[in-house]
Amino acid sequence: MRDDVLVNAADIARIADVGRAAVSNWRKRFDDFPKPVGGTATSPAFSLAEVEQWLRRHDRYVEVSPLERVWQRLRSAGDDLRLGDIVGGAGAFLIYLRRDPSGWRELSRLPDEELVARLPGAIAEAVPELPGDPAGAVPADASLIRALADLAAETKPEDVFDGICERYVEAHSRRLLVTPENVAALMTEIAAAAGGTVLDPACGIGTLLLASGAEVAMGQDVSESAARLTAVRLLLRGRKAVIRAGDSLRADAFPGEQVDAIVCNPPFNDRGWGYEELANDPRWEYGLPPRGESELAWVQHCLAHVRPGGLVVIMMPGVASSRRPGRRIRGNLLRAGALRAIMTLSVGAAPASSGAPDLWVLQRPVPGDHPSDLLMVNAGEDLELARTAWRAYLEGGDLPEGSTTMRIIDLLDEEVALTPAHRVPVQSQTEPSAFVGARERTAAAISRLGVPELVPSPRRRDMPMTNIGELSRAGVVTIFQGPIRLKVDGGPQPVLTAKDLLLGRPASGRTRPADGLVTIEPGDVIAPVIARGDTVARVMRDGSAVLGPQLLLFRTDPERLDPYFLAGCLRVTGESSLRLGSSARMDPRRAQLPRLPIEEQRAYGEAFRRLLEFEDAVRKLRTFGDELVRLGFDGLLDGTLQPG
Repeated sequence: MRDDVLVNAADIARIADVGRAAVSNWRKRFDDFPKPVGGTATSPAFSLAEVEQWLRRHDRYVEVSPLERVWQRLRSAGDDLRLGDIVGGAGAFLIYLRRDPSGWRELSRLPDEELVARLPGAIAEAVPELPGDPAGAVPADASLIRALADLAAETKPEDVFDGICERYVEAHSRRLLVTPENVAALMTEIAAAAGGTVLDPACGIGTLLLASGAEVAMGQDVSESAARLTAVRLLLRGRKAVIRAGDSLRADAFPGEQVDAIVCNPPFNDRGWGYEELANDPRWEYGLPPRGESELAWVQHCLAHVRPGGLVVIMMPGVASSRRPGRRIRGNLLRAGALRAIMTLSVGAAPASSGAPDLWVLQRPVPGDHPSDLLMVNAGEDLELARTAWRAYLEGGDLPEGSTTMRIIDLLDEEVALTPAHRVPVQSQTEPSAFVGARERTAAAISRLGVPELVPSPRRRDMPMTNIGELSRAGVVTIFQGPIRLKVDGGPQPVLTAKDLLLGRPASGRTRPADGLVTIEPGDVIAPVIARGDTVARVMRDGSAVLGPQLLLFRTDPERLDPYFLAGCLRVTGESSLRLGSSARMDPRRAQLPRLPIEEQRAYGEAFRRLLEFEDAVRKLRTFGDELVRLGFDGLLDGTLQPG
């Protein structure tokens, strides 16, 4: 490994399996922590070799994975402004390895200098469909190229590139506005994109196109390096991809093309979108977009590229539903039957927006088909509500609470304001009994709240300790980890998520069966990989679900290790790391627990179980109490309740 590879604080945290706060503490507490050798005052860079030596000296070293080493070397191959091109070049090389393995075997036998000289031409010939010149960005470092090839030989090339892309997105999180995967899954499901030809005219690094399941994926992005990354990700998965670089509004790469579905998360609030030069563009079928309403230009661009009856699902800032300059276009979309649904999501669903964004679902009108209503959904974080409401709307079924339909004729007033939060009824405004129900639930929760009793020890007991690593080697416990990445996209297989574990609820995720998934069995102990203030370990009472990302599973021999005893000890380990000022990942080989006979373990386990149940009851009581207070205030102010 080269000594000039540089890493920042986030890299060190990932390598050492700790939080960034821990790295900051190390720099303050330890005089021998490596000094910065580059970067800036706010984002210093350190020598990876020196950091590894320091971690070893302080017994904090975790073996750096081959993928992490390759990534750090890629990152050091050029400056940050060229990092996207370098990552794209690495991706082009991975496609070349897959398409021409015999050619690589011949090249790999060449001396380093000749390999570096001949490789770009070989890549350009084998991978002609990538935008720009990705071969020109392949690092001129033969040892790095060979390390990348070795890594691809051990792991699927697409998995290698996914890992590199994840780190690239993390390194440029402020520049790359990536659609969250669960939101991408929702958008592509609503668009009915699977199996057809799908276009994303602002594709970024391809998150929506990857989620779409499209037979043919078409995309365009103003950034050539982003477009190249999209193409690499799709091609590595064997997808047919047509990806172009350029500004979709000013220089449409697919003029006249119409596809089956469009998904898009465009840039928001772009006042330089081309208002003057595009004033007479034929795409503005519903009106010239105002200078400050670039999002309405993207809406009409998308509608121009979808076949009649085809769906467009596009992310929009919440204010686009009510801003006065856009009311004429909103009205025309309603009159034509092109706008079918608006769904408000939560803050963070669109990284480009500081507020809660909306999904607009549009359909290119079909002659003779004139919808009379618009679906409105106030989903927030509950993406399943958006799915359920859309299915019910299509099938003519009962809409779930939090959604409604509005007659288009009733929306065509002077403002044409379409904000779901202003239209979807709040339960307390129509159901005074909601407060009574909340009060009864809160009172019942209070009555069931039994405070655990523990007896003081006459003196502190010193107990011999062991750790889970020793117990694992002795066959007393087996440790499994959930997948690093798992598409939770509505398949038939239930998935236990980290949030399910925290809230003590049944598995809420859904995925498709695949090799390598860990099926949970009754009696298994589940804990989060990362210890936080809300860390909890639980003993599973039901099986059949699979283990989700960021979770660990401990399967014990119950005659030698009580599951509830283990769960309590894991909880203590997490709390201890928090009290010490670290967000360190719980290493199952280091978690400590007393060495006790099974009978004593079960007694301790029962005490731990009662404490965890009390914690859950308190959390539920807080939820009920918050709901009671909200409904009380709302009811008093809207006249459905009065003082008793």
